[in-house]
Amino acid sequence: MTPVDSAASVNDSSGALVVGIDSGGSGLRIALAEAAGGTVLGTRSSREPVRTGPGGISARHFLDQVLPAVRALTEHHGPRPITAAAVGAAGMATLGEELRAELPSAFAEAWGVRRLALAADAVTAYAGALGQRPGSVVAGGTGMIALGTDLTSWRRADGWGHLLGDCGSGAWIGGAGLEAAMRAHDGRRGGSTALLARAEKLFGPASGLPGVLYPRTDRPAVLASFAPEVGRCASGDPVAAEILARAARHIAEAAEAACPAGPGALVALTGGLFKMGDPLLVPLRAALGELVPHARTAAPAGDPLAGAVALAAALATGTLRLPEDPALLRVFEEGAPKATSSAQVGGGASTSAETGNRIPDASQGGHRGAEGA
Repeated sequence: MTPVDSAASVNDSSGALVVGIDSGGSGLRIALAEAAGGTVLGTRSSREPVRTGPGGISARHFLDQVLPAVRALTEHHGPRPITAAAVGAAGMATLGEELRAELPSAFAEAWGVRRLALAADAVTAYAGALGQRPGSVVAGGTGMIALGTDLTSWRRADGWGHLLGDCGSGAWIGGAGLEAAMRAHDGRRGGSTALLARAEKLFGPASGLPGVLYPRTDRPAVLASFAPEVGRCASGDPVAAEILARAARHIAEAAEAACPAGPGALVALTGGLFKMGDPLLVPLRAALGELVPHARTAAPAGDPLAGAVALAAALATGTLRLPEDPALLRVFEEGAPKATSSAQVGGGASTSAETGNRIPDASQGGHRGAEGA
């Protein structure tokens, strides 16, 4: 694509375009949108995840997919300048060195872009769900993470993987359900014959379950595939109902840790885990009301791709309010990092706050790819 000189339109977004990109373990999604208002004009997608190598996420493989897709999108919308872009990528904090080094100059050369945001996909999930309002977003699927902001700094809670956390996630619920099934198999207290029957229907005889589960490299996703069975048993099985009540408490505790204090904060729930419906949502609403009484729950407005578009549009119009952070959200202007003091991730969390694996749809037992936990 021939670069378009966007210097005259940096402060005037009328007629200009932006690009939003969502990159995860299931592939890439790319949107072309109006800079003023963020109206999406067209999208492209690829089912091929961006490869990783010694330098982390491969910038070349990323660009080989993104540049042709944007070229195809812009061919339908005339010679209009692209003034900003935003990328949300799984692994951005720990694996994004190549992207941070190469994308600013590559986008400037290809499109004339001078403003770029590179974000962990937890941030684009937040922006898609709540926009630029204070609050916290809980993303639940195979893993579970909460991310919150008061628009000054970020707070992250959990998202540490199924061995160290992800409490209340699909993997956690499925694992607790399978433990209850094995207790029933042994005749120990706390067992559930209903869950045992469902486990044997899915995985075979209970005595063989360790051999089915332990060698799997996708063990969290296998555990999460049993979470819907716990949900289906909950109405008639007190053990299953108690598992979901404990999961709801864990999720609410993460939301509490990430949510800013003070009135006006919002809490949104995103991800396939919450498709489980009332067996999980009823105790979760009760736990949120107890632990985060100052916050109002809100339905997520959009997904991570919508969040990437929103970030790009905010950059183009000079209205970005979400805080910058070395691990979570980096802004580049004229090919260099924006010279601002970085926000700190609060609540004792590491500044490398990202979820590592994209939250898959636990209700489908699948593994969408990489964010989180």
